[in-house]
Amino acid sequence: MSSISARIAGILRCRGIAAAAAAMLTIAGCGFQPIHGNQSAASGEGLANFDIGLIADRTGQMMRNELLQQMQPRGAVQAPRFGLNVALTETLTNLAIRKDEVATRANLTLTAVFTVVSRADGSPLLTGRARSVNSYNILTSDFATLSARADARKRAVRQLARYIRERLAVWLVQTGGRPVAK
Repeated sequence: MSSISARIAGILRCRGIAAAAAAMLTIAGCGFQPIHGNQSAASGEGLANFDIGLIADRTGQMMRNELLQQMQPRGAVQAPRFGLNVALTETLTNLAIRKDEVATRANLTLTAVFTVVSRADGSPLLTGRARSVNSYNILTSDFATLSARADARKRAVRQLARYIRERLAVWLVQTGGRPVAK
């Protein structure tokens, strides 16, 4: 009985290895390349090639710091090829209004319009827009409400920075840094 179980286990193991090998060959054959691989235009060095401009207000400072952490963890390159300009707009919308007309929930919407420009001639290469909506509770304590709003703002900044980084990585891979046709 145990020799039959061992044979079945061996056959299943061989089939599993064969299936994994077939899957790897299929992926390699279709031209799949990891977006953040060492050979990619969107590698750490590629994303470090952006000079991230100053962004107005405290939320803009948070956004710039998050972009720097995500795109340039080892620091900026000496002569970046691109400039990244970001403009932020924040809106607050009250939701969940009680019968006595007091809001108990709110949405913080943070919208970023970003432009990549060539550092050589200042021409625009890519323009994009991103939006993040985060909810928070409006509580009876003003401090708790301010803290919840600040947390929603931090989440929005983190999400927008991640989205912008991913968008730039895809742009670098697809175009190599050339302007996007409109």
